[in-house]
Amino acid sequence: MKFSSPNAFFAEKKEIVDLSYPGDIVGVHDTGNLKIGDTLTEGEEILFKGIPSFSPQHFKYINNADPMKTKQLEKGIKQLTDEGVAQLFVLEINGRKVIGTVGALQFEVIQYRLEHEYGAKCTYEDLKVYKSCWIDPGNENSENFKEFKRLKRKYLARDKENQLVFFADSAFTLEMAIKTYPDIKFQEISEF
Repeated sequence: MKFSSPNAFFAEKKEIVDLSYPGDIVGVHDTGNLKIGDTLTEGEEILFKGIPSFSPQHFKYINNADPMKTKQLEKGIKQLTDEGVAQLFVLEINGRKVIGTVGALQFEVIQYRLEHEYGAKCTYEDLKVYKSCWIDPGNENSENFKEFKRLKRKYLARDKENQLVFFADSAFTLEMAIKTYPDIKFQEISEF
């Protein structure tokens, strides 16, 4: 692959490199072909799961504050979540977008970057989520999983990799779901 201006980093120094070796950290300007965790090789097939996603601590609905800038907002959200600033979830029941972060300050960072880098404005609404868990149904065709999806529909979302996520609104809700659906694995880390 050819990149324009690949940069090597060492402490505070940054320099353009012509050649890199395994283990080198190189920054590349990309137009959406690569994402964090991608592995580049010279043809070897490497089985690498990538960087795991951890369950966020804070959740908010994200709303478009300027409908004329919908494309800019969508592009900004996609790129920021690809950078790892936050995680994006889309509710199964109504398609609303939910941003999940590790810290509350990240919402302000996202809002600022969307406005200043993408020309888009957003607002947030609180969403009460105790914990998010990625769902491994075991058998997707089982009656147990079908019942879970039907009864918990309003608590289900998809992440950017289209993996099913369960939003538990309390510790009790999560504990009861785990007990009621023992065939389903509720995972706090996504390594899909």
